[in-house]
Amino acid sequence: MPSALQSIGWAMRPLPFMQRCTRRYGDLFTLRVRRDRPWVLLSHPDHVGQVLTAAPHMVRAGAGEANPLLGPLLGSRSVMLLNEPEHMTHRKFLLPGFHGKRMSGYGEMMVQVTREEIARWPVGEPIALWPRMQSISNEVVMRSVFGATGSARMGELRTLLRNLTDWLNDPGRLTLLSTFGSRAITRNAEFHEAMKPVEEALMREVRRRRSQPRRVEDEGILSLLEEAYDENGTPMTDQELRDELITLLSDGPTATSLAWTFERLLRHPEKLARLREEALAEEDDAYAEAVVKEILRLCPAVPLVMRELVEPMTLGEHTIPAGVVVAPCIHLVHHREDLYPQPYAFMPERFLGGAPGTYSWLPFGSGVRRCVAATFAQLEMKLVMQTLLREVDLLPAPGGSGRAMRSSVAFAPADMAPAIVARRRDSGARGRLNGVPRQPAPTPVG
Repeated sequence: MPSALQSIGWAMRPLPFMQRCTRRYGDLFTLRVRRDRPWVLLSHPDHVGQVLTAAPHMVRAGAGEANPLLGPLLGSRSVMLLNEPEHMTHRKFLLPGFHGKRMSGYGEMMVQVTREEIARWPVGEPIALWPRMQSISNEVVMRSVFGATGSARMGELRTLLRNLTDWLNDPGRLTLLSTFGSRAITRNAEFHEAMKPVEEALMREVRRRRSQPRRVEDEGILSLLEEAYDENGTPMTDQELRDELITLLSDGPTATSLAWTFERLLRHPEKLARLREEALAEEDDAYAEAVVKEILRLCPAVPLVMRELVEPMTLGEHTIPAGVVVAPCIHLVHHREDLYPQPYAFMPERFLGGAPGTYSWLPFGSGVRRCVAATFAQLEMKLVMQTLLREVDLLPAPGGSGRAMRSSVAFAPADMAPAIVARRRDSGARGRLNGVPRQPAPTPVG
């Protein structure tokens, strides 16, 4: 296929395009998108594991080619775009924010934020869940980073971040970006108009905190980053703080995963009822954790990761030359029938009683570059689900398509996950849910 047609297929509907390619060409195939270097997509767990565990001198992960938004949005000093050894240094800066006692405090805060958001929802009329999951996720990450967020300064930053997210999530703009690459955004005046106020507000907050005695209520991940020093005793620069803060605050994938969670549960009322029963009993989290794993398998937020080969690499019968980009494709691995029977079906039960394989379930990547916030994201998904199902009943709204659309760095429900909210009435609630007509089988995600 000519490169121009490949570019169109990749830009318009990348998930079905990849699925068609793997059905025709197998576990390893090459795409030539735009005028970039070739991409070799991988879907066999052995090949994926080989790339993700390759020594740093063999691959570069910091090019940001997996998504042309990453470089202009996150900045060159983001942990997601750094190569070794700087990547590991920044990773160590961030890890304390997502471990230990902090996680239990985050859990309480996640529940509180969810309840505050639910209290604003209209009852008895269709609503779009995706933007409401964005509101929850954005507030969760803001409180994690900054601590208290009730000030006018935080209100301004919240609005600026929402404006930037709305700009980035425009489907037409994202298709154009996929077609022409990062230059379509680096040269875009509207992007800089949306990005610059966010950067300025972040750095004003950093300077304000540096100039004043630290307050307990302001303790958050930002405080840890301000106290971080590398092995030479050098603190983070302003540019590094900017890039890591933007990386943390650009939490679109968790909101997207939550939207897919309820979109799928509403199509399967018997699974929704089982999850609610477990949540109300407050004795076991096994089914909730299985739902989280299945959603992250079925609808991974990031469909693939990319590595540039510094040295040639042999994958199966093929030797891939240096300079080529190899792309472990999470979406294709997660939809292999030999790993997951009925791969397009929503079946949380497949994760009950056993952990998924290292290179057959990788929504957060793997190895030394695994997402530092993986545990945080899964905890947020579980607690938001459980809190919502304890507070309200969710019923399906008409019009759901089950299709996916680009949304910044992820793929979100094209219909924004419509639902109808009914306030909880413990008596009879279970019967109402079980009486909801089963929705038509969804179109495969993509």
